[in-house]
Amino acid sequence: MPPIDPALTGKDVPEVVFDLDDLDADLGVYRDFYRHVAVREDMLVPLAEHHTPDGVHSYYVLFDRTATYDHPGIPQYIAVHLKRDQTRKTFDWDHALLPLPAMAQSWLIHRGCPPDAIGLNPAADLGPPPADEMTRALEQRLVGDGDHFAMGYSYTRDDLDDMVTLVALRALDERTLSPFRVVVEEVDTEVWSYTLREGGFDTVGEALQWCRDRLAGEVSPLPPVRPAAAASRPAGVPKAPAPRPPGRSR
Repeated sequence: MPPIDPALTGKDVPEVVFDLDDLDADLGVYRDFYRHVAVREDMLVPLAEHHTPDGVHSYYVLFDRTATYDHPGIPQYIAVHLKRDQTRKTFDWDHALLPLPAMAQSWLIHRGCPPDAIGLNPAADLGPPPADEMTRALEQRLVGDGDHFAMGYSYTRDDLDDMVTLVALRALDERTLSPFRVVVEEVDTEVWSYTLREGGFDTVGEALQWCRDRLAGEVSPLPPVRPAAAASRPAGVPKAPAPRPPGRSR
């Protein structure tokens, strides 16, 4: 879900609240939090957030509206995990810059956020909807199995003539076929929707070259991801016939 500047949508922007007014922190922790997040708090759009009932943990998926003015290609989403010590009145935190909301959700889930509690808030949707079921399914898979891959490269282009985000991933399991993946999010500004697609590559060089070609305007089809099931069958051994389902044959 690529958000757009609210000036283009006419929608009010929800505000992020970190609720740290009564808490202190180590000087280094506070400086990091201020430098990476608090200094631009009024430019952060909360797309999803969850707070534990005891107030100890808070999880945020944030869209950074200042990213478009930063270095070209940088991620526009911030995943933030706040940890409060209510007894000592202190806090600690961790964060990650990520190119897709689904990747931010996955990062938070693998740091203790309940998966069903960090869904994107429709009220914060300042961008186009997904174009098809394939996009929704891939987003859900990225949310669920994000710990199976490591991100090696990303580039976000928010030019209205070519709104695209490219992400190159490496499978952490060396036995995975198509061990290098490229995920591509593209916005169709004419129909106002976006698609998310995935391709599989044998080498990191091939994956990065596809990304370079796409950014240069040389659009070619993404190679399919080879199914993992093929990895369990030794070369040269024919696939066993599938058992017939019970019932009458024709």
